[in-house]
Amino acid sequence: MPLHIETPLFQSRPLSILSGKSVWLKFEALQPSGSFKIRGIGALCEEYARQGKTRFISSSGGNAGIAAAYAGRKLSIPVTVVVPETTTMKAKALIEQEGATVIVHGASWMEANALAQSMLDASSAFVHPFDNPTMWPGHATMIDEVVRAEASFDSVIVSVGGGGLLSGVVEGLRRNGLGHIPVVAIETEGADSLARSVQAGVQIELDAITSVATSLGAKRVCTNAFEVSRSHDVRCHVVSDLEALEACENFLHDHRVLVEPACGATLAAIYSRNQSIIADFKAPLAIVCGGATATHEQIQEWRAKAAAAQSERSH
Repeated sequence: MPLHIETPLFQSRPLSILSGKSVWLKFEALQPSGSFKIRGIGALCEEYARQGKTRFISSSGGNAGIAAAYAGRKLSIPVTVVVPETTTMKAKALIEQEGATVIVHGASWMEANALAQSMLDASSAFVHPFDNPTMWPGHATMIDEVVRAEASFDSVIVSVGGGGLLSGVVEGLRRNGLGHIPVVAIETEGADSLARSVQAGVQIELDAITSVATSLGAKRVCTNAFEVSRSHDVRCHVVSDLEALEACENFLHDHRVLVEPACGATLAAIYSRNQSIIADFKAPLAIVCGGATATHEQIQEWRAKAAAAQSERSH
């Protein structure tokens, strides 16, 4: 049995009516760890367990750390997760709830990652949050499930942080003979390293993450995600923090599930008044990637701040 579960897939009536399209939702927020991350991280941790590793060390903005901690608990292997200072209290509590040790270090994931790497020894294994080829086939299983369910979709909408989800989705499409289906890659302003890289034609590293969607907070996407954006029909779009947060609130109202801003970015492609993002498609499949690390109170607070900042800019 894999460590992930097969998640619900259905057509969203509210989003279909709103967009005038047939909108499919793949509910990865209902994974035991709260996000899609357990698919690839679960597969990676199982591989390390087979190799005889006796400790997992991970670096994470939240969701990957929870997935690594969950996998470690299920495999009876101790886990240490190094998180940056931007990680929410909720995320840290969820990692600890799985029995893992949390270390807070650095202003961004990259600093946390450097410390995690320095802690490795011969008996421990590093669980990267998004950049490991063993993970991508694990993430691809969500597309296998959609195909098995015989859902008719003509595009996939994903949010992009480090690029692990994008890498997995494209692998899933290709291995199911659907390499022609476009992927709409959504980022928030201030965490848009893929969009900037695609525009520049070379990989760009952001100076800092300024978006509230901290789990999209990789200053540089993995090389595979950048390469995939050149070899597959990947269409990059950037939404505002406010659009992502409004989508979180609307989705909670429509589907009674709380997701975090990183997932709200995906949903903003449909909720946004700017319908041009999905204008070319009749049946988009949105990956509802996760929502474990933010509380409703936080989302409301961030939304109020983002609305005030936007209002200030427009005056």
